[in-house]
Amino acid sequence: MSETAGTADRTGTERRYFADPAPGPGIDTAAVAALADETLDFRFKAAPAAAHGLTVRDWLATRPTLDDLGTPLLTLDAAALDHNLHTMAAWCREAGVLLAPHGKTTMAPALWQAQLAAGAHAVTLANLPQLRVARAFGVRRLLLANALLDPAGLAWIAAELDRDPGFAFTSWVDSADGVRQMDAALRAAGATRPVEVLVELGGPGGRTGARGVPAALEVAAAVLAAPTLRLAGVGGYEGALAHDASDPALAAVRGYLADLADLHRRLAADYPTGTPVVTAGGSAYFDTVAEELTPLAEHVPGTAVIVRAGAYLAHDDGFYRGISPLARAAGATPLRSAMHGWARVVSHPEPRLALLDAGKRDLPFDEGLPEPQLVRGAAGSTGGPLEGAAVTALNDQHAFLRDAGPAAPVGAVLRLGLSHPCTAFDKWSLIPVLDHADAENPRVVDLLRTYF
Repeated sequence: MSETAGTADRTGTERRYFADPAPGPGIDTAAVAALADETLDFRFKAAPAAAHGLTVRDWLATRPTLDDLGTPLLTLDAAALDHNLHTMAAWCREAGVLLAPHGKTTMAPALWQAQLAAGAHAVTLANLPQLRVARAFGVRRLLLANALLDPAGLAWIAAELDRDPGFAFTSWVDSADGVRQMDAALRAAGATRPVEVLVELGGPGGRTGARGVPAALEVAAAVLAAPTLRLAGVGGYEGALAHDASDPALAAVRGYLADLADLHRRLAADYPTGTPVVTAGGSAYFDTVAEELTPLAEHVPGTAVIVRAGAYLAHDDGFYRGISPLARAAGATPLRSAMHGWARVVSHPEPRLALLDAGKRDLPFDEGLPEPQLVRGAAGSTGGPLEGAAVTALNDQHAFLRDAGPAAPVGAVLRLGLSHPCTAFDKWSLIPVLDHADAENPRVVDLLRTYF
């Protein structure tokens, strides 16, 4: 995408818009590197007692393995992360879309840095606390896939924009009332740089977003009348309207995207930027988003189509394994699950029932229960694949494993496939990264810090 001329703000300084190219890594790499100096202690439930008092860097230098860690545990697979990172980056290049991965999935600055280095244009977030984390690590381009109406939050954003001319930010608006509240709060804060906003289009029964193109045009008119705001494009979330890859679900997604494209075309003459944004696309339908929205560049030159997939990096052994476009499309390179749970059999009170030491406080369960994959073994057991068994329920700290029989004796450690990374990462402030989860005794090659 070519450079376009910026627009002078109220200070007379030329500025660029959210979709314009920008040099640099997009994040404070020194702040990310400094995470290796954090001291391990009781705050991190994944860190064994033997690591307490050591920094992350010093403990990793001891070349720890999975056997040095306790249970319950969540781990990431370095080889799968790298595969997913580069697979998605290549797909976006070939599809002609920009990627602003949804950072709320991981809330891990080290992973944001890797995504930006692989070509991501920006980081997407969902709320004000997440924005503060990102700015603490110097993320330069942030897309808030939500409305920001909190006066204190708007004052903070205004201060960040005024303090850092290189910071690019855009958020959603879906009502004239919301626009007026944003404008009033920014005026009260003395904002000098206008805040870029995207008009959000919703759908019947969906989440937020103006209901229908006419309503969205009214929101855009309110934005154009607000001196503290700038209309930067349109956006929304098609995933709120479908939850599978059936023909009716895909038809609903395509219908929504057709309306979003219509809204973008109608606003073409009103955009003050030569790189207006149209954004949609979570982790389930980004292929359909690209198909439906990339032709917009023929009608609105300079259009930047931005997809916001977040779950692709970790992927899973559940919901996204079944719905990912790279699993559905013929000839596509599929993603790999990079996250696993590990739990120990602590009780075998009935012949067909075993209890594991991992529960809702440790593992995701909202989009499917953990999937038993293999047994690492116990005293007198060599371990191996686990077939025919199932986790049927989770309590706070226990999982109910049925029909594993003698293959999972007391003391055995099971590897579990997980579903929905968005509710896995938030349970762990520090996540061990293994070189390869299929190895006999995987080595810990990194510790990933999260901020929820």
